[in-house]
Parts: sequence; structure tokens; C-alpha cells
Amino acid sequence: MARETRVALVGCGFFAQNHLNGWKDLESAGARLVAVCDVDPAKARAACAAFGVPAFVSLQDMLDTVKPDLVDVTTRMNTHVEICMELARRGIAAIVQKPLAPTWKDCMAIAGAAREHGSFLAVHENFRYQAPLVEVKRQIDAGRIGTPSWARLCFRTGYDVYANQPYFYTEDRLAIQDVGIHVIDIARVFLGEVEWVSCETQRRNPKVKAEDTATLMMRHVSGAVSVVEATYESRRTPDLFPHTRVEIEGDKGTLLLHTDDELLFSTKTSLTPLAIFNPAVGWVQKPWHVVQRSVVETNRAILQALRAGEKAATDIEDNLKTCAIVEAAYAAAAERRARRPDDFLNG
Repeated sequence: MARETRVALVGCGFFAQNHLNGWKDLESAGARLVAVCDVDPAKARAACAAFGVPAFVSLQDMLDTVKPDLVDVTTRMNTHVEICMELARRGIAAIVQKPLAPTWKDCMAIAGAAREHGSFLAVHENFRYQAPLVEVKRQIDAGRIGTPSWARLCFRTGYDVYANQPYFYTEDRLAIQDVGIHVIDIARVFLGEVEWVSCETQRRNPKVKAEDTATLMMRHVSGAVSVVEATYESRRTPDLFPHTRVEIEGDKGTLLLHTDDELLFSTKTSLTPLAIFNPAVGWVQKPWHVVQRSVVETNRAILQALRAGEKAATDIEDNLKTCAIVEAAYAAAAERRARRPDDFLNG
């Protein structure tokens, strides 16, 4: 029997609960949660009580005491540079939540540390592992719509994301960096790498410091064009949170991911259901079932790569390509002109 992978988690806040439950679900896959850590003692104690593992308030103390094989970093992004550098220096494999870091300079610093120490570092890009989006990718790869040439990918919600994450009000960047980054990443997955980015941002909620709405148009290396939309200020009923709407046109037809998670294949003469996605028994209640399941599957994929001695699909080098598009989008919005992500990757 293969040795289990000892997992420690640092950051026991709001979204970390999905990760904690996810690792519990992955015990049969060889993962064992051995410790939790948070600078807030109350949060650390709560996770300790819920999951029956030692709690720490110091990352260094946790690493020295339990010696984990893998650390899941679910803290806010402004802590990621310090944490990831410490893990790289110690040669400990890591998963880090997105966004990778607040600035491009910080992203490059994290990547540089991973390269220097040859450490395993993956980014928790969980939209790739949402069941409906996995099925979209499978249908594209199967040639169902031919060669994709145009897409619209939307994450539009008015769900109160500020209730559990009030710091969103004062972030310097919001819609693109927090949720748009997910949609940009799946655009890469569906249509390939991005050559040019144009972007318009809006601040529609006067209480929010940064942009709460962003509309991007991206030219892919393949020649395909995608429109990416991200907002926390949608005003529609029913609200689609936390789902991503997708429409992709190819030379043989169009894939449509509808509001009830029904994936359709459309041609000029027909509209055919391909699959209907419902939460499996045992997943948490809506609206989080799609999210919780994707967290489990993201962690599963990264765990499998680590145990096989391979790079994860969402490793640091891959995620830098998505981060570079984020930087290009902000630059494009500020400069009122299209920008190349490669200007940041190669800069």
C-alpha cells in the first residue's frame, strides 16, 4: 500500500472550509489532514475542533512539528509570497489559492522561488474542475462543434460576496483579479493561449474601491476571439451564482451551457441536450455544491500529480500565463488600448 500524503492547511477562513471538507473526502485517495494553522487563534481552534487535528498560529511551528508532505495555502493573497517562499525553501510541496499574489512582481517572486528550489507548487484553479466546464472541454476535444472560433464566457452575479469577505470593499483590484481570473483561465483551456487583450472596467457599486465589473475581449493565438465578463453587480432574477455561462461557436455547431446546468449542442437546424448536471447526493446545499465538488476534484488532481512525481495541470508555470492575462487586462483598461500578455511573461 502506498504511503499516505500528510496534508497541512494554513488559513482557516471562509473558503478554507471547502478545502478542509475536501481533504476529508480525499482520505480514500491517500490524503490525511494532519494540522491546521491560522494567525487568528479562534479560527485555528474551530478547525481543530471540527476536523480533529492539531492547530497552530505559527506556520514555522506547524512545519517543524508535523512535517507535512503537502501544504494547502488558503490565506489571503497578500500573504502568499512569504508563505510560498518558506515552503519552497524547506522543499515542501504546496497548493496555493488564487489569486496567486496581488502584483505581477509578487507572482514572479513566487515562481522564482519554486524554480530555484525545484519545489512542487500548484495553484488551486478550481473552475477547470467544475463538472459542467469539464464536460464542455470534453465535447470540444471530441470535435462536437468542430474548431472553436468564438466564445462568450460570463460570471455575472449579484450574490452578496461582501458578507463573508468584507475586505473586498477595499481591495485595489477586484472583479478581474478575484473571479475574472477563473473565467480567463477556462477561456485559455477552451480556446488556447491569448495573444491580445482589450478591457473595460466599471465601478458600479459606490461602496467598492476597485472595479466590480469587467468586460474583456481576447484574441487567441488560434485566431479565435472570446468575450469574458465578470461582475459582482448583476441585477437579474434568478441569480446564477456560482455558475459560469458559456457559449462557444465552432465551424460545426455551438455549445451552450444553460442556466439550469444543461449543456446543449446547437446547429442551424437543431438543438440537442448533451448532459444535465445535478449535485451528487452528499454534496453541500446550493449554491455551493458546484464549488465544493470542484474543490475536491482540484485537490484530487493535484494530489495525484504529486504522488506520481508529475507537474500538476495548474502548476505555477501554467498559472503565470493566466496571471499575465490579468495584468494585460488591467493595463489595457488603464491605457485604453489592447495589450499582449507576453509583454509581461517575457518582460
